[in-house]
Amino acid sequence: MAQNNASKNGNGGNLGFEADLFKAADKLRGNMEPSDYKHVALGLIFLKYISDAFLAKHKALLAEDPQAAEDKDEYLADNVFWVPKESRWSHLQANAKRPTIGTLIDDAMRTIEKDNESLKGVLPKDYARPALNKVMLGELIDLISGIALNEKGDRSKDILGRVYEYFLGQFAGAEGKRGGEFYTPRSVVRVLVEMLEPYSGRVYDPCCGSGGMFVQSEKFVQGHGGRIGDIAIYGQESNYTTWRLCKMNLAVRGIDSDIRWNNEGSFHKDELRDLKADFILANPPFNISDWGGDRLREDVRWKFGAPPVGNANYAWLQHIYHHLAPNGTAGVVLANGSMSSNQSGEGEIRKAMLEADAVDCMVALPGQLFYSTQIPACLWLLARSKTGKLPSQPGRRRAGGEGGGKGHDRRGHVLFIDARKLGVLVDRTRRELTDDDIKNIADTYHAWRGEKGAGEYADVPGFCKSATLEDLRKHGHVLTPGRYVGAAEQEDDGEPFQEIMARLTAQWREQRAEATKLDAAIEANLRGLGYGD
Repeated sequence: MAQNNASKNGNGGNLGFEADLFKAADKLRGNMEPSDYKHVALGLIFLKYISDAFLAKHKALLAEDPQAAEDKDEYLADNVFWVPKESRWSHLQANAKRPTIGTLIDDAMRTIEKDNESLKGVLPKDYARPALNKVMLGELIDLISGIALNEKGDRSKDILGRVYEYFLGQFAGAEGKRGGEFYTPRSVVRVLVEMLEPYSGRVYDPCCGSGGMFVQSEKFVQGHGGRIGDIAIYGQESNYTTWRLCKMNLAVRGIDSDIRWNNEGSFHKDELRDLKADFILANPPFNISDWGGDRLREDVRWKFGAPPVGNANYAWLQHIYHHLAPNGTAGVVLANGSMSSNQSGEGEIRKAMLEADAVDCMVALPGQLFYSTQIPACLWLLARSKTGKLPSQPGRRRAGGEGGGKGHDRRGHVLFIDARKLGVLVDRTRRELTDDDIKNIADTYHAWRGEKGAGEYADVPGFCKSATLEDLRKHGHVLTPGRYVGAAEQEDDGEPFQEIMARLTAQWREQRAEATKLDAAIEANLRGLGYGD
């Protein structure tokens, strides 16, 4: 498995295998559009995953009780999908070169949906369409057959999950703006997850896309001593195709969830109306103007003021705040304009939020992070309470002591982090935050919150500042971090001020003398050409 710079680009782990696999799969698509091919490839990876998981469970049951191995409930009880014989990957692989392979895949998908209620309406079933090259389909099956071939149990599932997630990101890049509608770059998701630390409780995303926020939350829990199942996943998505991607993405990870779909969206048909979440992570579409705000002028969610009809940013912020539990926290990705806009009453809503102490932290992100837009973005971290006891959690922070650290009383303060200079270019158009960048941002936030084991917080000129409500009022309740953090301190090289001034003055005089000589030479040349005075 080839090594690459994954540890530097914020993705973590080794992505050589996934990258090589995607290149091979991409060659097979020929002239097929990435937006179409995405469903072909991801559907097959999903089929491979559930088949492998079923066979692993089937083998274990056979060793214990052969009769139980044919009991569907034994699988469902262990969050393993039931896969009938004709739907198993081995059957499809054996028939991969037949011209009827598309029909066989569609039949397999239908049978799996019929036997697994939670997958109803989720799986792609158009592999038999005439426009789909059946030779390509057979070669893709052969390629995917090699994934996790020599791995067992959880290791096999993890590899397939990584492949699915990597493919999602690559398809998002290939689709450009359209890709950004279903995929949030992993390094951005990781910043939110590392800041909020969703160890346990209810996690919600009202515009969940393909489910990246949930996948990273589960990874965080497992990476810090917790277990899958320590968090309960809730989400809503208005795009039916994207909802299907999300359901498959979470299933490949073995993540149980309650993901709702309706085409009206979270504003007009809030499927989880009574949910109060401990953590909310969201990347709503930026600056949406056609969100139907004219039909929602009076709503219980608009605690801080009715959001403008022409921009949904403050509707998202208030919808999310409304769904927070009493000690809940939220992280929201929005366009930079949300931090300073005064149009259509947005400034008044922002002022009301700040005066009510609803905003905990603001992070200005570097540019070029997103596939879908070059609009600069920021992170809003909202908190229902800034005085509540921090939850007990495993790992390096808050260890020891029932209920974890109490934390600082942050009332009347907002932390500003200016991360615009962080990140590295991973290609000509896109930037990613590195592991060190993510750690720097998250550690700063945890130290400011006074969390046990997080170190002491201190303002760093040019990077972070803990501002008071009075500071915010002086700046007209504008939340742009650059206004508060100031300029970075220049490194002192030890040269006395008098010597610096003498050196710069002498340098200036030399340059003036050189400029005078150059002017005289040009004038002489012009005269020689007959253009003199």
